[in-house]
Amino acid sequence: MALVPYEEGAGWAARQLHSPSATFHFASRTIRLQQDWRRLGVAAVVWDAAVVLCAYLEMEGIDLRDRSVIELGAGTGLLGIVVTLLGSKEPARVRALYSPCCARVTITDRAAALEFLESNVQANLPPELRPRAVVKELTWGKDLGNFPPGAFDFVLGADIVYLEETFAELLQTLEHLCSEQTVILLSCRIRYERDHKFLKMLRDRFSVYEVHYDSSKDVHIYKAQRGSRKDDF
Repeated sequence: MALVPYEEGAGWAARQLHSPSATFHFASRTIRLQQDWRRLGVAAVVWDAAVVLCAYLEMEGIDLRDRSVIELGAGTGLLGIVVTLLGSKEPARVRALYSPCCARVTITDRAAALEFLESNVQANLPPELRPRAVVKELTWGKDLGNFPPGAFDFVLGADIVYLEETFAELLQTLEHLCSEQTVILLSCRIRYERDHKFLKMLRDRFSVYEVHYDSSKDVHIYKAQRGSRKDDF
């Protein structure tokens, strides 16, 4: 849903947002992303919440192999790219007797952002992993028939909680995508009272726990599951 531009500001953070590219290092690879604030607004820049969630997934060694993962509001594609890369590697804490398949990753956003998103994904994945990452249109609450209900092991979102008028559609989408076993991970900065309102709405439908807080970037990561589950990954 990330197509409403924020007002331009000054200083280092604003310069980073308006830079034509951004570079990161995850999963033993350098990821270089194109940015285009003036054309696509918030859908085409990397936000701290995506960086923090990528770091969390890597640092925690969460095993994404052979899992079905969907990202909502992907924007530049950083999170989906990192998940695809991590989903092809054996975490250090896992000592498997066999090598399961790579993660199956669906990276979604609204139609206007897809061409830009697809170009970043293709440019940053090795050829053998590109078939494992599918870029697909998803407008929350409207394209759900194109996605099997309850078919995903993980549903991920980074900084997608900011427009109150989208909250009901986002919750409808989460309910459609999730089974009893699905883990939702939402990474966000709590900026306004309406953000707390969304968390309350989420808790009405899911069990929600804060699993990480990055004080340097003021970003929270929340884990949600149906019912009263509080499973480890």
